[in-house]
Amino acid sequence: MSGGRLSQKERQQIALGLADDLPYAEIARRLDRPTSTVTREVMRNGGPTGYQADAAHRATERRAHRPKQTTRRTQGKPLLAGNGRDAEAVRAYEELFTTLLTAQGLPKMASRVLTCLLIAEAGSLTAAELVQHLQVSPASVSKAIAFLEEQGLIRRERDERRRERYFADNDVWYQSTIASAQGIGRLAETARQGVPILGHGTLAGTRLENIARFSDFISETIFRAAEQVRDVLHTQAPPTEK
Repeated sequence: MSGGRLSQKERQQIALGLADDLPYAEIARRLDRPTSTVTREVMRNGGPTGYQADAAHRATERRAHRPKQTTRRTQGKPLLAGNGRDAEAVRAYEELFTTLLTAQGLPKMASRVLTCLLIAEAGSLTAAELVQHLQVSPASVSKAIAFLEEQGLIRRERDERRRERYFADNDVWYQSTIASAQGIGRLAETARQGVPILGHGTLAGTRLENIARFSDFISETIFRAAEQVRDVLHTQAPPTEK
């Protein structure tokens, strides 16, 4: 397996791989590098849609010649890398999970905040801790928090010091799924409202009626499935008789 810094040629191969929509693991295999190396390289230099090999190489050269100092980014690591965790492995996984959430449609900053909350041992962080760890402005964190709350992905509470803490607890995917089902239900309702306007029996009216029926079915199915799975996962096994 190759070691050391990435060469400019390797960065060009990464750019070609991204252009071909190859997964990080496949790009890493072709370079004989760890997947985490490719993940960090891409996320440090514009992400999968903004990565440019030459610009990434120049940026790395500048960082290599910069005087070493303790940065706020380093200070943020213990927030997620405590409890005996490997700090570099946690960082690589954080970037990998963030990339996945972004690819599935979440805004980048919302993806970064949600990932932090999911992998933090307590499942919660304050705004100040998020700002410190992510090296972003309080306004950026606040905007991401508002979006995630609207999607039902997180909740907020005040701790004993009256600070607001943000939580991604065990029900996070249940809440998100319910919010998604509600959105599909609203789509069904809106589509059905257009049927009498466009005319029953017309092509457009029939099209909207089909959208409404399909969306109703999907929404109801998601609701039932989410409730069933939640009940199963929350059922405690009876104590074993001694």
